[in-house]
Amino acid sequence: MIGFRGVQAAAVTPRGKKGDIDFGAAFELIDFLARGGVNGIVLFAAEGEYPAFTAEERKRFCKLAVKRSRVPVLVGVGSTSLDESVTLAREAQDAGAEGLLLPPPHFYRYDQEDIRAFYHQFAEEVWCDTPILLYHIGGTSPIAPATAAELLEDGRFSALVHATGDAAGVEEYAGIGPVLGDDAVWMRADVAGVISGAACAAPEVLVGLHRAIHNQAAEDVEQWRLSLGELLEWSTRFPQPTLWKAATELRGIKTGPIAAALSPRKRKDLDEFREWFRCWLPRLRKQTANA
Repeated sequence: MIGFRGVQAAAVTPRGKKGDIDFGAAFELIDFLARGGVNGIVLFAAEGEYPAFTAEERKRFCKLAVKRSRVPVLVGVGSTSLDESVTLAREAQDAGAEGLLLPPPHFYRYDQEDIRAFYHQFAEEVWCDTPILLYHIGGTSPIAPATAAELLEDGRFSALVHATGDAAGVEEYAGIGPVLGDDAVWMRADVAGVISGAACAAPEVLVGLHRAIHNQAAEDVEQWRLSLGELLEWSTRFPQPTLWKAATELRGIKTGPIAAALSPRKRKDLDEFREWFRCWLPRLRKQTANA
């Protein structure tokens, strides 16, 4: 688990004109994140729109991304079925992924007994030295605290990723084992690390905040939290990962269209965000230089 502490950037998945993965842009993003100082990169988390790509696309990208990256790569293996998640996991292991991020199957709802059975069967078919992280996110059946505690005690799972944006709710998982959060959770809770969509667009903010926390530099912590808070306030206005794709594109990396359409009002809001972000970037560079 030590390798997954700190800032893990949840990468968006750049799309071409036909909706396929834009590998050239994806490699540029991997290089950008590594230069930004993140501790690792996460492929096909929720921010990577994992349900929108085929298993074959995910397999190919995982293999190429691991070869390209200068930092550890954690790979999301979520799907609608156990069999496909197992297949994706084996391919990620073969590619050299540092860890597997596994949510419950999406779309259908499952009770806690079913979720435990799903994870146990997955571990029986996939388990080896590659860490498996439980991924608690919206859009899938929830992993209850008691379920997470039982699974982590099993010894075949390394940590829980609490990525629902509910900073208060993470308190229910205290003491069950290593817990990572998403941006909103990490801002307000004491967790081992963060899997961050914001880090995809502005790694400087998350890396700066992590360093300030480590150095116990209270004034710097406050300044970086203010910067992250500004980004997160904008992000709540849009379906994810709309904002992170738009912001990453403003960093000079093509990200392509989002998977779903936006209403006219939200398109207008997104234009306002782009103008704000262009003005905000010089402040970010100054803050980074002074850190």
